[in-house]
Amino acid sequence: MTAITQSHAPGPARGPVRRTERALAPDLARGSMLLFIALANAAVAAFGNQPGAEASPHGWERPFNLFMFVFVHARAYPMFAVMFGYGLVQLTRRQDAEGSGPGAARSVLLKRNAWLVAFGLVHAALLNFGDFLGAYGIVGIVFTLLLLRRGERVQRVVLWLWGCTAVYAAALAAVAGYRATHSGPGSAAVPTDDVDSLSAPDYLTSVTDRLREWPIHTLTVLGFIVIVWLGAWAARRGILEDPARHRRLLVRTAVVALGAAFAGGVPIGLVSGGFVHVDDATADAFLSLYEVSGQFGGPGYVALFGLLALRLSKTRSASRRKLPVEALAALGQRSLSGYLFQSLAWVVLLSPFALALGERTGSPTLAAFLSAVLVWLATVAGAHFLQRRSLPGPAEKLLRRLTYGPR
Repeated sequence: MTAITQSHAPGPARGPVRRTERALAPDLARGSMLLFIALANAAVAAFGNQPGAEASPHGWERPFNLFMFVFVHARAYPMFAVMFGYGLVQLTRRQDAEGSGPGAARSVLLKRNAWLVAFGLVHAALLNFGDFLGAYGIVGIVFTLLLLRRGERVQRVVLWLWGCTAVYAAALAAVAGYRATHSGPGSAAVPTDDVDSLSAPDYLTSVTDRLREWPIHTLTVLGFIVIVWLGAWAARRGILEDPARHRRLLVRTAVVALGAAFAGGVPIGLVSGGFVHVDDATADAFLSLYEVSGQFGGPGYVALFGLLALRLSKTRSASRRKLPVEALAALGQRSLSGYLFQSLAWVVLLSPFALALGERTGSPTLAAFLSAVLVWLATVAGAHFLQRRSLPGPAEKLLRRLTYGPR
């Protein structure tokens, strides 16, 4: 293991990451997976509930619902939690390498994560009740204070926690399987939670609703500190910086973790697509399995993109990357700006008091799908434009200024 140094002499904190220090895998993963974040959040905005799916699908909507529950819903955001934990260790290492001392890294992390909480509050109030920035900030502060500098024995605890999660998921799968085989047919739909701010008649009402919803939503997702912790464990070993050395681990993680995540989403996906019909108790069991198994999508998708980056590094040099890879990595470097732009787009395109494309087109699923793809493509193009001019994303620029000062 490459330990995080703790014995440097005190010194001023260095600035943010330089372009030459970036690895391809994290940026490629974030840029690509923002498409899945767009698909998930656009669906929630279009239907006004979580997880966001057509209750009575027809035609192509049926396999689309299945696809969303197997690959996207509750499976995309854990990847960003893994990458967030990875970034905490990377930032600490950069500070330590400059001889800034452990106090500088701690100060930078606490300041950056405190600002993330503030970003999250503004984001939630103005645009999206389902904000994750505030939760990232809180988890980042807790992790910095309690876990970041702990030794290897403590860090290994996260592997045991993931083992317990796997056992729990297996138990839920057994319960779901038992209910499916021992209960009669039914007409249950996927259990959903309505979101008041998404059906508000005007923008001011939606702001009021979101200010009430955001604290509750943030509290419900703080448990992903375990996913963040796993990302930090991976960063200590430099897995994404040197994927060739860790190829066997990446392959095993991709196969096992994605297999668990995808398999756990199939039962509720089949219900959502109208391919199977079960009673309410069975649908609830399927939903629990889907939610817990989705956590494995985080390490699984990260491992998959690590392998993809390894393949790309073998086929061409970094200076000769094809345009799609370069553009996706550019968005990954500006993922905060891309994420915030998406939220603005959902308010404009899908809110009842704005364009309300879901209602006007008569097909919320189609409106959500097309909006998600087009908005994501727009952010890819915008990020590539900024990259060619060596400019950061506006949100990244502001966060760095607040964290590191005007230099």
